[in-house]
Amino acid sequence: MKFSAPVIRNFVIAGHSGTGKTSLCDLMLYKAKVVDRLGSVDNKTSVSDFSPDEQEKHSSIYASYLNCPWREGHFFFTDTPGYGEFVGEVISAFRASGCALVLIDGVNGIEFGTSRAWKFAQEFKIPRVFFVNRLDREQADFFRVLEQLQEAYGKTVCVPLTLPVGKEDSLSGVISVLTEQNPPDDLKDIVMKYRTMLLDTAAESDEKLMERYLDGEQLSEEEITKGLHDAIRSGALVPVFAGSVAKDIGVLEVMNGVYNICPNPLERIRTAADGTVVRPAVDGDAAAFVFKSVTDPFIGQMAYFRVLTGSFKSNSDVINLNNGTKEHFGQLMIINGKTQTPIDEVVPGCICAVAKLRVTKTEDTVATSTNCSAMNPMDFPNPLISYAISAVKNGEEDKIMTGFHKLCENDPTLRIERNTETHETLLKGMGEQHIANAVKRLKEIAKVDVNLNSPKIPYRETITGHGEGHYRHKKQSGGHGQFAEVFLRIEPCETGYEFANAVVGGAIPKNFIPAVEKGVQEAMERGPLAGCLVEKMKVTVYDGKYHDVDSSEMAFKIAARMAFRDAMAKAKPVLMEPIITARIMFPDVFTGDISGVINHKRGRILGMDMDEGLQVITAEVPMAEMLKFATELRSLTQGRGSFDMEFARYEVVNPAVANEIIAKFQAQNKADEDL
Repeated sequence: MKFSAPVIRNFVIAGHSGTGKTSLCDLMLYKAKVVDRLGSVDNKTSVSDFSPDEQEKHSSIYASYLNCPWREGHFFFTDTPGYGEFVGEVISAFRASGCALVLIDGVNGIEFGTSRAWKFAQEFKIPRVFFVNRLDREQADFFRVLEQLQEAYGKTVCVPLTLPVGKEDSLSGVISVLTEQNPPDDLKDIVMKYRTMLLDTAAESDEKLMERYLDGEQLSEEEITKGLHDAIRSGALVPVFAGSVAKDIGVLEVMNGVYNICPNPLERIRTAADGTVVRPAVDGDAAAFVFKSVTDPFIGQMAYFRVLTGSFKSNSDVINLNNGTKEHFGQLMIINGKTQTPIDEVVPGCICAVAKLRVTKTEDTVATSTNCSAMNPMDFPNPLISYAISAVKNGEEDKIMTGFHKLCENDPTLRIERNTETHETLLKGMGEQHIANAVKRLKEIAKVDVNLNSPKIPYRETITGHGEGHYRHKKQSGGHGQFAEVFLRIEPCETGYEFANAVVGGAIPKNFIPAVEKGVQEAMERGPLAGCLVEKMKVTVYDGKYHDVDSSEMAFKIAARMAFRDAMAKAKPVLMEPIITARIMFPDVFTGDISGVINHKRGRILGMDMDEGLQVITAEVPMAEMLKFATELRSLTQGRGSFDMEFARYEVVNPAVANEIIAKFQAQNKADEDL
């Protein structure tokens, strides 16, 4: 098999969960005669959803890489999960693609997955195509969805190329807006309206074409196709197709549309990390971007890459431009789900895989020459949910950490880290299913089990007033004794921690002042209210006493710790909690429910807005109230909402809530002492 870059079309199939993306992929493979039998998600025979987890859930979890010949060219396309928790798979797929085919449910219209796909396409600067699917269902309405798209993205931008004939159960086919000569009576005016818009758009892409068009000349089919192609590349046109995958209506038109008017890989110009402009070419030095890595328990590490320029051959040497090391490409493979087909050579636009690279990982750039430049890394969202993890069996901690580090390399939206304040190891991800899937994968690759628990909140303590503390440490135990006396003054300091030495007359020798500060810092690691980190205060040592023989650094550390606790108790200490800023996106119908939940969680709504057909609420909420919000939001919006969040600041805890936290800490301390 030999590929030609000008006739390759490389695209990602994206959209909200349940819009029929996987079924479309299976149908496309079937129509291209890659498979003899049409795959089915329900029957667990889908080429795309082939993993046991996906077959069990009847839903995509991983991005699946597919390819098929089409007409004179070749399609490389990616089926992406619509479920928001697996957004890392979607981002990687967009990075590898040159166009986005966005599916929309004919009943539900614009959903969060639609908006997310649109934004990713904007970020990666790739053209978009809409396919309104499932128009055979009850209450499906193509023109209502088209109106939503035009309101959200532009009335002259989202223009239909095909229109449905019939509605719901009576859907019988689609007609082409550009070529249909005898449309049904109820569609004649609509066809003429949008045909004119398409011809205007095609003509506007070229000045000479526009002059001829305004002079009344008829444009050729080739000129119209080129004009639409240029308009799609520039973003001036986002074509909308109609159909039903279940009835195989409109799919052929989508496939031909992608082939006829979407750009080829040689038209995609990129900018490397060092600012170099990368213009794809068939010949010359080759470069490829590794957009995904997978740890397979049988094969080992499998790297997936998109060829940017030049060509790569099997059994050849390449250079990792990120770390400067040499790698060897063994057998290159193109992918159709779990089927791997050996290939001798790949060209721009090809998505392929290679096994057992030594030092190459996700986001690396490989090339045949150092004349090429490394590409920019991908941006991934912050995790939305965390769990404290521990080993089920003692002694397996190292295996767990090694396994999770491998999984995090494969999935950048999964993170493992140690919280130095709460002393917990945290596994962070995009939702409960994402975390559960990671734990399951860990068991497969490392053969270990982990406990998952709600993480402790990293509360902090500070003071709202001034306080003075004093402590005399005196101990005699034969031989040299221990003696130190320290007087401290503490006060609020918004800029952070500050230590000052105001001792005069040598009451405390200068060589013991560092020990005093060390004692203070140790005391600040575990505050008196709830054992939390203490911050935002100025500590001044202003007096003390020492003994020529019995004073020591240890004695002054102990005295400073106790003097600090004494001062802290008098300075009106308060508990502080982390506040996060959340941006919540959902259909407008759920506005009342979401607002109520935010208020119940002690949150403050900062603003409300509409963004591309979805309601957006920005709010500040205590972190303690957001531990399970990913799950709550999914339940509240029937999976049609999403959110992102970031740390904002620390804020004083409501007294009633603070008293509960402090009482719980003191009870736990007493229980530990009793033991």
